[in-house]
Amino acid sequence: MQQIKLFKSVETEIAGLEGEINTWLKSSGGRIVNIFGNISPQTRGSGDPVERRFSPSDIFIAIVYEK
Repeated sequence: MQQIKLFKSVETEIAGLEGEINTWLKSSGGRIVNIFGNISPQTRGSGDPVERRFSPSDIFIAIVYEK
């Protein structure tokens, strides 16, 4: 039976997200069917109008697997 595992993070924490996914992949014991993801568009930082940088984008990864 196919199942899904979802991961969410922000682009400033990519290394942590990779580590979390790799750890889960090693321990899941499942056969990976598909991996797909999305990164949200960047949005202006909130608060002080002088702040001109963009906020980190959200990253979403979905893994479809079979046990």
